[in-house]
Amino acid sequence: MSGIRPTGYLHLGNYFGAMRNYVKMQETHTCFFMVADLHSLTTHPDTSALKDNIFRVLAENIACGLDPEKVSLYCQSHVYETSELYLYLNMLAYKGELEKTATFKDKVRLNPQNVNAGLLTYPVLMATDILLHRAMYVPVGKDQEQHLEMARNFANRFNTRYSPVFPEPQAFNFNSELVKVPSLDGTGKMSKSENQMATLYLADDDEMIRKKVMKAKTNEGPTLPNAPKPPEIENIFLLMKLVSDEATLKKFEADYNACTIRYGDMKKQLAEDMVKF
Repeated sequence: MSGIRPTGYLHLGNYFGAMRNYVKMQETHTCFFMVADLHSLTTHPDTSALKDNIFRVLAENIACGLDPEKVSLYCQSHVYETSELYLYLNMLAYKGELEKTATFKDKVRLNPQNVNAGLLTYPVLMATDILLHRAMYVPVGKDQEQHLEMARNFANRFNTRYSPVFPEPQAFNFNSELVKVPSLDGTGKMSKSENQMATLYLADDDEMIRKKVMKAKTNEGPTLPNAPKPPEIENIFLLMKLVSDEATLKKFEADYNACTIRYGDMKKQLAEDMVKF
C-alpha cells in the first residue's frame, strides 16, 4: 500500500522512490495505491486545481505502468473510514514525537506561516492509510522511513490498548537500500511543489531536462586529490548513479579524484543519460 499527493507533476524522485516498485509489486502482491488528496491539504489548502491534479496523477500512475486491472487505484478522501481511523490513532500519538519528525521540521522551516495541526499529524494520517488495509508492505522512499516506523508504533499501541488488529508494516524495496533522489539545487530531495527548476518531472520534454540539468548547482571543483564531495556535487553523482552506466560513473569519479573534472561535461553527459532513460 502506498500513495502520492496530487500537488504537482510526478518527478524522478517519485519514480525511483515509489513508482518503480509499484509496478513490480502489482505482479506479486495485492496492492492498494491512492491519490492522497487529504494529505495535500496540509500544505496546499487551495482546492481550485485539486480535481484536475487528481486525474493527472492517476493518469501518470497508469502511464508509469500501473494496471487498474491488477491494483486498486483510489482517491483517499473517497474512503470515509480513513477519517475515522485517523481520529482514533491521533489518541495514540504524542505531541513530542510528532514534533521530532524530520519532514515536519522541514515544512516548518520552508513555510513558517502554515504550521497547522494537519501538518503536525501528517504521520498519523499516513499510518491510517497503511493500517486501514492491514498492509504488510509499503514501498517508501528513504525520507519516509521515519513515518513508517511511527506507523508500526501506532499499530503496536492500538494492539496493546485494545486488541491485536493491525500487523506491523515493513518497507518494501527491491534494492538493497531505499532511494532518495536529490534536488538539482543541492537543498534536499526533489519535490513536486517547491523549486520547479530543481526538479525533473516525468512530463518534462528533452530540452527542458537538458536545461534543468545544466543549471544544477556545482562549485569550482576539487583542489585536493580524493577530497570529500560537498553535498551539491554528491547530488550530481547520485543522479548519475541512477541513470548512467557504470563506466561513465567511474570515469567522472576518477576525474574528480584527480582534480581534473569538468562539471560542464559531467552535466552534459548526465542530461543525455536522463533523456535516454
